[in-house]
Amino acid sequence: MAKASRFILCWAFIVLTAGVSGCGARETVQPQSVGLSEEGLARITALMQENVEKQRVAGAVAAVARHGKLAYLQCVGKADIEAGRDMQPDTIFRIASMSKPITSVAVLILYDQGKIKLDDPVSKYIPEFKNPMVLLPGQKIDQAAKAKREITIKDLLTHTSGLTYQWDAHLGPLYREAGITHGVISDDGILAEKMKRLARIPLLHEPGEAWTYGLSVDVLGRVIEVASGRSLKQFLDEQVFGPLKMNDSCFFVPDEKLGRLAVAYAPLPGTGLKRLDSEVVTEGPFSYCADHPYKGPKTYYSGGGGLCSTVGDYLRFCQMLLNGGQLDGVRILKESTVAMMTTDQVGQLKQGEGFGLGVSVVRNSDEAGGLDCVGAFGWGGFWYTIFFVDPANDLIAICMSQIHPDGEATLNKKFKSLVYESLAK
Repeated sequence: MAKASRFILCWAFIVLTAGVSGCGARETVQPQSVGLSEEGLARITALMQENVEKQRVAGAVAAVARHGKLAYLQCVGKADIEAGRDMQPDTIFRIASMSKPITSVAVLILYDQGKIKLDDPVSKYIPEFKNPMVLLPGQKIDQAAKAKREITIKDLLTHTSGLTYQWDAHLGPLYREAGITHGVISDDGILAEKMKRLARIPLLHEPGEAWTYGLSVDVLGRVIEVASGRSLKQFLDEQVFGPLKMNDSCFFVPDEKLGRLAVAYAPLPGTGLKRLDSEVVTEGPFSYCADHPYKGPKTYYSGGGGLCSTVGDYLRFCQMLLNGGQLDGVRILKESTVAMMTTDQVGQLKQGEGFGLGVSVVRNSDEAGGLDCVGAFGWGGFWYTIFFVDPANDLIAICMSQIHPDGEATLNKKFKSLVYESLAK
């Protein structure tokens, strides 16, 4: 490892030990003391440096914790190339779909409180979802038929509701016409109004009969508002971020923290990176823009894709789940609820990996791909962020960068394998 990298690593450890970035692991230790290889972890750093040097990403921050102790934290490259600002342990990232596990936990808090049942119809909280219609691929809008049953809260948590995303060629244009967004672009609306519009658009398939990644968790954001009597922002602040001391997690980054927000980039043809600021990028019926954490009216709380966070904050969230729902003596969820959340709920509806209540789950050795990770759960985000938690190995790993599309970047593709290769044999 280069001298400069060793300095950043050691300095980052000091920062986290002091509590500046709110790391969930209470101690910083030498990797070998928790069964991790320093040489193995150095290969993660080398991969990060390679991606920066080849201009595949501007920079990244990665962390690995085991047995509740931080064994690795590395910051490589720039958070802002043009300004010459380095990645730091407290750099703030757009986490996009890594918002989904957080919003899912918020729903399960209400479940634990008896305010929501998993078999509740969504129409109990958003009446417009009563009597949904289904429009199968290839059918015209006037061919939509009444669904066999209503969408339930569990359907939303497991992405079996029939809701999709704007990039779907069949229903995406209808979402766009209705002004339905997704968390990675500014929106001047509010959840209460937008979810009513979404409810009037047919589903892609019958509820519970297929797994389709989509806007289900955004709908859950509105369910939380109705069931709790609080805005989604208020509920997360009071029930998740506050208790877990996730002090830099939010929908919209405050002005005083904007200097810590990483710039988002896109790959240029050939080599190089293009800065993404307020340019709206449109791909078919799907549009996105990097300025959503700080531009616009800041009224739309996308529970499925709108949050920003730091590696340290997200590590606290993951440690809470790994601890069975509690951190630092504060209980967020019942242990049985965390177990349910992190157990496959969809069976053969999803190929390649299972899915619990808001997170993916590795079900068997075939899905583990040769890694010792059966039972691990996690997810990733649109802007090139990824995490996983492995209860069997008492392990957490997080890597955050900011690029879309990912082009030739290899960091996320290889990160998990390198983490497992660092486990002492």
